[in-house]
Amino acid sequence: MPDAPALAHAAVRAAVAEAAALAPALPLFAGGKSFGGRMTSQAQASAALPGVLGLLFFGFPLHPTGKPSIDRAQHLADIKVPMLFVQGTRDEMADAGLIEPMVEALRAHATLHWVPEGNHSLHVPAKSGRTDAQVLDTALDAVRDWTERILER
Repeated sequence: MPDAPALAHAAVRAAVAEAAALAPALPLFAGGKSFGGRMTSQAQASAALPGVLGLLFFGFPLHPTGKPSIDRAQHLADIKVPMLFVQGTRDEMADAGLIEPMVEALRAHATLHWVPEGNHSLHVPAKSGRTDAQVLDTALDAVRDWTERILER
């Protein structure tokens, strides 16, 4: 069982503060995988994370498996920094028919990068002809390109 949101939000804030202290000259981005990404977005929505230029989500858990909904996304409208969602097309916790319009509604603040055939962990089936390492390389290329665009602003 993951930690309660209040504890997770505090952990996100502590990690951001530590990163800023350890590398004050580097651009600061925050985010996470699944629950970690959602807790980071909730923390940012409640009170901006100091110095954070954007949020990155790998497998944002839009809804519980088998229970499509956008309830977990309501707070995202309160976020004023850019967000990148890296999602698998087979993610059972982020129905494409729900996440695409959700990202579109966030307009200039959100970008969606699809991992074809990826599941919630971005794992692809062997029949895809791609390894998990190749998929991760492609996803990280998308992250690099997105962060460079943010830094050019």
